[in-house]
Amino acid sequence: MPFVELETNLPAERLPPGLAQTLCAATADILGKPAERVNVTVRSGLAMVLSGSAEPCAQLAVSSIGVVGTAEQNQRHSARFFDVLTAQLGLGTERIVIRFYPLEPWQIGKNKTVMTFL
Repeated sequence: MPFVELETNLPAERLPPGLAQTLCAATADILGKPAERVNVTVRSGLAMVLSGSAEPCAQLAVSSIGVVGTAEQNQRHSARFFDVLTAQLGLGTERIVIRFYPLEPWQIGKNKTVMTFL
């Protein structure tokens, strides 16, 4: 059950229509998880500074069970997420940062239990 959170200082009107759905489909493809399990949040218009500059930028946080736990996995994921983000946001790679967080099934609650028991 991946969670993807995009934060950007770009105003909402500069984001492409359907960005959350695009990120959902891309995440499913990149991480090899069903789109029905992907959760996406997009926050725009934030006060942000990246590498000392308030120029347009974005941060992506990717959390998931079993697929973001090694440097090798995340190197492959990073390249693909950067392709999506640069195309969708019109930002250079130097204005985007991605953080990966491995999750354990017991850390995600759903349907009155945790993923361990589903």
